[in-house]
Order: sequence, then structure tokens, then C-alpha cells
Amino acid sequence: MKLFALLAAQGVPASEADDLVAALEAGAVAGAQSEVVGLGGRAPASSGAAFADGWEEGVTAVSEALAGIADRDWSRRGGRSAGAAELAVHLADVRQRERADLVRLRTFVQENVLPRTHPHTTQRRRVLEALGEAGGLCSARTVNSDGDVIVCTLDAGHYDPDDKPPFKDGKPGGWHKADASIWNDSGAACIPHTAI
Repeated sequence: MKLFALLAAQGVPASEADDLVAALEAGAVAGAQSEVVGLGGRAPASSGAAFADGWEEGVTAVSEALAGIADRDWSRRGGRSAGAAELAVHLADVRQRERADLVRLRTFVQENVLPRTHPHTTQRRRVLEALGEAGGLCSARTVNSDGDVIVCTLDAGHYDPDDKPPFKDGKPGGWHKADASIWNDSGAACIPHTAI
């Protein structure tokens, strides 16, 4: 299954991957058969003639069996690997469980986590980003004195450069907001307002 996954990651079509794995399986059996053939004539000399005869018969029997397995499996499958069907079933099952888990997780986050976040906070923005629902938020960002990147948590389109609040807690207008931080686009470390 690891080989199928690696081939799929490289963009190898499933049918081609299946043929490659089938060839590998047949080649592995043929390789084992070659190893067994190499044992012929290698019976320990000190074991006697009867043992040597049995050894040779065993080598021949195993060699023929392995050759038969390679030929039979290759022709019966028509070049299809033994694990292809099992892999397809396994992958379908895994994907179905992953989809079900994601649906449950998304529902939990929407029903239990999102309602507990406060509007216009970084925490809420992160939850919306995890849900894939942050597209309507401002994308302006700045760097604070600690070197942390802060991203605006207000709705996209809120920015009005002519609306300057008389104090920091005023209406954002020409200012961006994230938790207790507010800033405008004129700072050197700011990335100006755009919609995501």
C-alpha cells in the first residue's frame, strides 16, 4: 500500500501503478525461485547421500512451486497486482471515515467553539479560517513591537482612510483592529487593507 501511495503521489495512473506492482510481485516470486535454485548442490557433505538426495528433491519441488506461482498469478490476474482490489477497498473506507470525521469536527467547531469567541478577535478569526469562512474579513496586517504579525479582524471593506477616530478606542473607520491593537495603513510595517 505504501508503494501505491508513493506512485499516486507522483501522478502515476492507477492502472499503470497496478501493472507495476503486479510486475514487482511476480518478479519477487521469480527472484525467490532463483535463490532456491541456487541452493541446488549445496547440501552439507557431512550429512550423507540420502540427505543430499532429499535436499535436491526439496530444492526442485520448491523451485517448481515458486515458478508456478509466478506464472499462474501473473496470467490469472492479467497483469493485475494481488493487492490492488484490497487497496481500493481500504482507501475507499479510509476516505469515507475521514469525510465523516471532518463533518463531525466541522459541526463541533461551528456549534461549540465559534459561539464562544468574541467578535473582532484573533481567536474568532482563527476559528473562521479553520472553517474556511474567513473570506469576508479584512486582510490588513502589521507587526507589533514583539515582532508578532497581527491581522485585522474586522470585515473586509471597513477601511475608510478619511475616518480618523479622536482616540484609539474610537470607531475603527480609518483604523484596523485585532483584539486590543489598532493601526492604520500608514505604518512602515503595515500591509494595506485588501479583501481576502
